[in-house]
Amino acid sequence: MSQPSDAPPQANPRRWLALVFIGLAQLMIVLDITIVNIALPSAQKDLGISDGDRQWIITAYTLAFGSLLLLGGRIADYTGRKRTFLIGLLGFAGASALGGAASGFEVLLAARALQGAFAALLAPSALSLLAVNFTEPRERAKAFGIFGAIAAGGGAIGLVVGGLLTEYLDWRWCLYVNVPIAVVAAVSWSVLPTDTRAEGRARFDIPGVLLAVCGLVAVVYGCSEAESEGWDSRLVTGLLILGAVLLFAFVMVERSAARPLLPPRVVADRTRGSAYLAVGLSVVGMFAMFLFLTYYMQLVKGYSALLTGVAFLPMTGAVLIGAGGVASRLIPKVPPRLLVAPGLLFAATGVVLLVPLDVDSSYAAGVLPAELLVGFGMGLVMAPSMNYATHGVGAGDAGVASATVNTAQQIGGSIGTAMLNTIATSATSDYMASHARQMTPQTAKATAKAGLVEGFSHAFVVSSSILVGAAVVVALLMNTPRPVREPGAEGATPLPAHLG
Repeated sequence: MSQPSDAPPQANPRRWLALVFIGLAQLMIVLDITIVNIALPSAQKDLGISDGDRQWIITAYTLAFGSLLLLGGRIADYTGRKRTFLIGLLGFAGASALGGAASGFEVLLAARALQGAFAALLAPSALSLLAVNFTEPRERAKAFGIFGAIAAGGGAIGLVVGGLLTEYLDWRWCLYVNVPIAVVAAVSWSVLPTDTRAEGRARFDIPGVLLAVCGLVAVVYGCSEAESEGWDSRLVTGLLILGAVLLFAFVMVERSAARPLLPPRVVADRTRGSAYLAVGLSVVGMFAMFLFLTYYMQLVKGYSALLTGVAFLPMTGAVLIGAGGVASRLIPKVPPRLLVAPGLLFAATGVVLLVPLDVDSSYAAGVLPAELLVGFGMGLVMAPSMNYATHGVGAGDAGVASATVNTAQQIGGSIGTAMLNTIATSATSDYMASHARQMTPQTAKATAKAGLVEGFSHAFVVSSSILVGAAVVVALLMNTPRPVREPGAEGATPLPAHLG
């Protein structure tokens, strides 16, 4: 039975066990973003998918996920986050099983779209369950430190798991693996807190839903097509303009809607808005690291898929240190900007270290230091950003606030990947054109590798610049002060200054 959203909060005695299951669900979502990338070449060969169609295996997931997140968050608020969490979990598992058993391109494509749709229910309900499960500031900081580490480092784990499953079993297991994870996470029903939902009858902002979904689909689709069509193509330009117009109309509608899909109060808060911005821009650097280092290690250095995944593990360790070891301890003690802004600068420095990479650079000297800095920086960014993304928001808006930060992550990743890939491809083409006359059959392979690395370097310059710019904006905009202790209680738990 659901409680009204204004019921006094009661600590869930099994909240840390609940965190394990919530973390498993988040890991499943994050894993699926990268694990399928590793499996894609094998799936393409097995199912006879053309080069032109293969990108849709990735795009079908991102389109459904990114465009439906806000709606998924509102569904969680109205129908209960616990219920929505379980529906999303079981639906994601079913879609994964369908994809693993796919006999052709069309079935796999449908399964990936279904995965994205159920992930749009699962992701915001998981984060909002975490927000309502942990209300004591110190415990909340630890919980979000763990959650932030999963959000930032799960992608690297996906590369390792994907390499292992593809190399030693079959690409289909990269989808089947979600089923046992979901079954284990479904046990959480008995340890999750009593369900809560927004007061009143579930009434959805239909115009807002249509404008948000269509606008986000246009933006994500346009960015995905930019990789193959180019940013100046009519298709891409038209989609991005259409998306911008629809999203502007969405903002206007939300200002006057009686029950808005995304209440302006959720994003108008400077701290929450800065958290969304930090997440959206930080994934540009992280996606650049994953995308271009994966190509660098496999195509330039000749690493296998498994070895490439293992090579990313130090980055995961650095994320855990940054999020779980440092950020979780400091969140209750310092203003969030003192974690997020330096974290972005650490990540920017790590990306800068990749700019001078060349064909002969070693992993230890050229790649490892950058991984450690980017991983540590992302840990500092993600833990407080995930915390403050839902901080101070009413219980009835927790789902949509959680969906907004997930939307920022998804859209930021889509735009960043398309933009940086276009920059890299253009630089590689220019390099090959300028070296065409000097190239011989004997040097063609080496020249092609050098051209790839030249393109990656250009993309790393832009990525690091974006991260530095994000650090400056967050430092100026995120104005939440240092948490203070409750007056009159010695040794009391620190509270955010604006709530004390």
